[in-house]
Amino acid sequence: MFEKRKLLLKTAYERAKKEIKEEKNNKSIIFGFLSLKLEEKFGESKDARTFVRYYDRLIKENRDYDIDGITLDQLSWYIGYKNFEDFCDNYVIERDRGDTQIQLKIDHDEESLSEKLSKIIINITNTPIFNVPQLAKNGIGIGLMSLILVLGMNFKDILKDKNLMYWDGNEYKLTSEGDKNPNRQLLPVDTIRLKYFKKITRPDTLTIDNALGNTYYSKKDNEVEFFTMGGINPNNGKGLKQATEYMLTRYAGIYEE
Repeated sequence: MFEKRKLLLKTAYERAKKEIKEEKNNKSIIFGFLSLKLEEKFGESKDARTFVRYYDRLIKENRDYDIDGITLDQLSWYIGYKNFEDFCDNYVIERDRGDTQIQLKIDHDEESLSEKLSKIIINITNTPIFNVPQLAKNGIGIGLMSLILVLGMNFKDILKDKNLMYWDGNEYKLTSEGDKNPNRQLLPVDTIRLKYFKKITRPDTLTIDNALGNTYYSKKDNEVEFFTMGGINPNNGKGLKQATEYMLTRYAGIYEE
C-alpha cells in the first residue's frame, strides 16, 4: 500500500496547492491550509508539521511511512472519495488538454501500481499529451510508459494542429485553426503564458508571505483582479502592475474596513 499512500498524499497536496494558488511550493503553507480544511470537516486533523514529515518521507525520500487509517480516510475525502478504500478502488490518474484525455485506473488489490499492467485500464481520446517523469513518480511501470510513448508517436501529426490558444476568462486554453467559436479571440500559442498566466480566482487566499513579489493586479471601475504574471489583463485590457503590500492588504485576503 506504500505507493497508494504516496499517491494519495501527493494528490491532496497538489489540490491544496491549487486551491490556495501557492506558487512557491511552501509545504508548511500548503499543509497548514489542508490541516485546517480537515479540522473544519472532521473536528480534528494532523497538524502541518506531521503532513510535511509524511511528504518528505513518502515523496521526497520515496520510502514507506505508515499513516493511520483515519488520516487516510480524511485525505481521501478531501480529494473527492468516501474513504481510503473508495480511493483505492476508484482513483483514476488523468491527463488532459483540450479534447485530449488519458485515464489510468488502479486496482485495489494491487500491491504496486507498476505490477499487473493488464489490470490498468487505459482510455485514450484524441491526442494524448504525456508527462513521462510525472507518470513515473506516480508509480507507473516502465512497460506501460513505453506503451504510452508508442501510442503518442502515432498522434504526432495531430499535435501540430493545436497551434492556437484563447482566453477563457481565467486562463489560456489550447485550440486549433478549426475553432469557429465567434466569442473566442484566437492567438498564436505562447507556451509561457499558456502554462503560467492565470487569473487568481481566490484572492482571499493571498497573503503578504505568499503573494508579495509574484502577484500582479489591475484596477478598473473599482474592481481589482489579481494574476500570476505581468502583462495585460485579457478581461479588460488594462496593464498589470506588481501587487504592493497595500493592494494585497486592501483588496486580497481578509481585511477590515
